[in-house]
Amino acid sequence: MIEFEPLRKDDLQLVRGWLGREHVRRWWRDSIDESIREYEQAIDGLDPSAHYLIVVDGLPLGMIETYLVSDHPEWEEIVQVGEGVAGVDLLIGEEELTGRGLGPRVLEAFVAEVVFASPDTQACVAAVDEANRRSWRAFEKAGFHHVRDVEENGRPHRLMRLDRRYAP
Repeated sequence: MIEFEPLRKDDLQLVRGWLGREHVRRWWRDSIDESIREYEQAIDGLDPSAHYLIVVDGLPLGMIETYLVSDHPEWEEIVQVGEGVAGVDLLIGEEELTGRGLGPRVLEAFVAEVVFASPDTQACVAAVDEANRRSWRAFEKAGFHHVRDVEENGRPHRLMRLDRRYAP
């Protein structure tokens, strides 16, 4: 069973550990300290992003976040997706669980239960590093499609999109 628990300050040490693991560091765009500060601000209600622990069969295995793209003007300028579009980012913190089909299952459940719970959200997007084939394949398996390429932090990324009407 996959569940999503709102991130709490007590969870930040666990998340910090995941962010420091090589299989996550390779792809996570922000520094560990920047990420933890962002999560603290969101927990305190100072950032509109929502962060969740990914809990499978009672065990926390990763983190997933969502936000309205329009709440982040610099990002909106890059992706140019319009109103009513949420962004999503995830990490599987336990390396031995990557490449086993967990990512698509998490994405499908999260989009259905959290992202599209808001009737104003018409689509969900993610920018996945072009070199991270495992990740963009997970998004494809969850129903997302490649819209176009974008550049983030000087690296090519695939902009993946799932429209509400196509959501599983």
